[in-house]
Amino acid sequence: MPKSIYSAILFISIFNLSCKEKTTIAQSYISRAFPNLTFENPVDIQSPNDDTDRMFIVLQKGKIFVFPNDDEIKSANLFLDIEQKVLFGGEQGLLGLAFHPNYKTNGKFFVNYVAENPRRTIISKFTVSDDPNVANSKSEEILLEVEQPYSNHNGGQIVFGLDGYLYISFGDGGSGGDPENRAQNLTELLGKIIRIDIDKNENGKLYSIPIDNPFKGNSNNYREEIYAYGLRNVWRFSFDSKNNLWAADVGQNAWEEVNLIENGGNYGWRIMEGFHCYNPSENCDRTGLKLPILEYAHTQTGGYSITGGYVYEKNNIPELNEKYIYADFVTGNIWSYDLENSEKLFITKFNGQISTFGIDNEKNLFFADYQSGGIYKFVAENINAIDLELPAKFELAQNYPNPFNPTTKINYSIPKTETIHKNFIQLKIYDSLGQEVSTLVNEIKDPGNYETTFNASSLVAGIYFYKLTFGKFSKTMKMLLLN
Repeated sequence: MPKSIYSAILFISIFNLSCKEKTTIAQSYISRAFPNLTFENPVDIQSPNDDTDRMFIVLQKGKIFVFPNDDEIKSANLFLDIEQKVLFGGEQGLLGLAFHPNYKTNGKFFVNYVAENPRRTIISKFTVSDDPNVANSKSEEILLEVEQPYSNHNGGQIVFGLDGYLYISFGDGGSGGDPENRAQNLTELLGKIIRIDIDKNENGKLYSIPIDNPFKGNSNNYREEIYAYGLRNVWRFSFDSKNNLWAADVGQNAWEEVNLIENGGNYGWRIMEGFHCYNPSENCDRTGLKLPILEYAHTQTGGYSITGGYVYEKNNIPELNEKYIYADFVTGNIWSYDLENSEKLFITKFNGQISTFGIDNEKNLFFADYQSGGIYKFVAENINAIDLELPAKFELAQNYPNPFNPTTKINYSIPKTETIHKNFIQLKIYDSLGQEVSTLVNEIKDPGNYETTFNASSLVAGIYFYKLTFGKFSKTMKMLLLN
């Protein structure tokens, strides 16, 4: 999700002075919500404004579950199942859900998913059935289809703004480095946030173009749906009550960033990644580019894949009130950002993979752990303390990025047991024939969370496997090396 970059070294120095980061760790504020429920690969949390106080959890494989917003709930109801339509794997799948502002009366909701033959993103509309906990699976109407040249960078968020229009994020099409420079190409939708009016039909489409979209009525064949562009892969974005649009753009090789999106703004990708020139790597032309409000580096104290969140407006945790809460999918680091004071605060480190945030009708803030399938909530007092120091079990995460070329990160976790406090760990790479091609780790390790880098620059493109071994425990994962 990298984006625009800044002007010169002087400007960057000024930014570093103005964007202050506190290093004092705040209290956790995190409690397990709905402890009786777990979900496979949760990627979105939504709650319609229909007075029912229900939670909807989107699963990447193609299902949506619904249940009352009650921590004592024992089971969830299957609301929609479109697994047979969804292309699942890597960054592909059912990625987003949005309820119509008038869902209470019209029962309309919208989804964002990837399909195949050809591989494409589909934005479609469904309606609920007579049972409020079950969608009418046969009611689908496709609004928009966008071909995806690669399997990664699909964006995925769909959100209704305060203006009643539907906003949708599209990644730059994938591969690495936006090879066709799609994010800067105004004749296509990849690498953009678009805005459409789904309450009016126009020119044979099931939507119309808002009158103040930046390219409405243009004579250059630019896509009129475009609201903002120059974005790499905005996985999650949100509006606050002041109508600020916060977009977290996942980075390429070095920087993750957060942007405040404006109508018609160019956020710089692939010219820039964060505040830094990307293509070209030096002396890039920053003219007219919108710059991020913050960035963080690809390190363990930062992270490698930003998950955008929300401005905290529940008002029951004073330290977080009116601050933007966001996290990193790989490291589990969670921060807040105070726009007024340009101040970033490290909140805590979560032992898991934060795939998405969500809010309920009372503005309580939640997030989902892609790894365990649990849902967590920000609370004024941590009544369900989590062990944020050491992992509870051995874990081997999917490498990131995947597909990759030529390097990728592999994360794994080693727990502390009653009898063993140090562990002899092996992490090896194998080709598709089962032949060992590299040893990344072969040593005693303390319990904790670890990351290692695999450089495949000497290998040919194809499928490879990496295997983590400790005693009788082993786990193998697949990854794809591109040309």
